[in-house]
Amino acid sequence: MSTVTALPTLSHRDRAILRAVAAGRCQISGGACAALTVDGLSCCDQFVANRLAGAGLIAAPGPRPEPARLTDSGLALLAAA
Repeated sequence: MSTVTALPTLSHRDRAILRAVAAGRCQISGGACAALTVDGLSCCDQFVANRLAGAGLIAAPGPRPEPARLTDSGLALLAAA
């Protein structure tokens, strides 16, 4: 018996955000509605931080802005893309 793990479907924007996070260009604040900035500017997709954090691809810290970081799953998915 084999186990198949479904990968989340990522848009081009999702992949671009993951690359920006990997490059250290993003800040994120956690909470009910995570806020993401890229290069000091608010991300145009207000839902991307929650979507990627919910998928377990980026870590959502506490309520204060901190550097965004990829999870192991996010690193693996980005490497496979």
